[in-house]
Amino acid sequence: MSTPIRVAITGAGGQIGYALLFRIASGALFGPDRPVALQLLEITPALPSLGGTIMELEDCAFPLLTEVKASDKAEVAFADADWVILVGGLPRKDGMSRADLIRANGPIFTGQGKAINEAAGPNVRVVTVANPCNTNCLIAKSHAPKVPADRWFAMTMLDQNRATAQIAKKAGVPVSSVKKVTIWGNHSDTQYPDYKNAEIAGVPAPKVLREDSWFTETFIPTVAKRGGAVIKARGASSAASAANAAIDTVANLYHPTPTDEWFSTAVVSDGSYGIPSGLIYSFPLQSRGDAAWSIVPNVPIDDDARKRLDASAAELISERDAVKDLLGPAL
Repeated sequence: MSTPIRVAITGAGGQIGYALLFRIASGALFGPDRPVALQLLEITPALPSLGGTIMELEDCAFPLLTEVKASDKAEVAFADADWVILVGGLPRKDGMSRADLIRANGPIFTGQGKAINEAAGPNVRVVTVANPCNTNCLIAKSHAPKVPADRWFAMTMLDQNRATAQIAKKAGVPVSSVKKVTIWGNHSDTQYPDYKNAEIAGVPAPKVLREDSWFTETFIPTVAKRGGAVIKARGASSAASAANAAIDTVANLYHPTPTDEWFSTAVVSDGSYGIPSGLIYSFPLQSRGDAAWSIVPNVPIDDDARKRLDASAAELISERDAVKDLLGPAL
């Protein structure tokens, strides 16, 4: 049996963590021949409940699961980790602004960034799920100078999956027929779900649907506000779909991307598409496998899209400026 991939997950006792752990342990992420070890981080009061989840993992008798351990200390949970999935964070409360949420979460990601820097494995990759994920990722990265910039990711696959599903539903086709949907920018209302470069069965989506008003007046707002709609409908935030998107993010990075496809994830901008360098910004990516990725070049951007891309960049700059005092030496 090959060496296990060590996956550290924060907030592992929460709803997203619960939906995530069993799929990773089953082999659904890295494949049917690659063993995994799970290293779970929770706050102290939640450890007993997480212990029950660990009992369930044991009771599943997953052949690929070689080890499970839980801790309330980040440096223990992150020790020698190959992947760190940052799920845990303070939820947004009623009346709390986005800026308030960023400030409240800042100290959490400061500490976790330092722990990743000191304890994680030499080839660690970090995926931030907890919102506001782009800026939480930036904060953590800034406190981990040992970890190269191309190892940091913030999740926008949930937005891409939502966008893909909406286009497929409108067109009356399976989601597998919809390709090249891109989420540009921030995981927020300013994101741009790029439908103009999407394809339905190989044909540009606007040529299939031929309804510009649906895209601008229904599709974009629906994707951007889908999380709020889920909360209103079920009384709780997205859990299973967020866990699924986290799986998709890591899988897309770990496995090679087909040449005629791409996927969306926020990475450290290198200045591509005129986005200021250093921002954690969502682009269309392709992976060569084992998390060796590149930004897809030359995706057409018209004037309307340019405004949307720049608006999301401006929001991310504003978020970065709001937490300047929390940013570490690696920024």
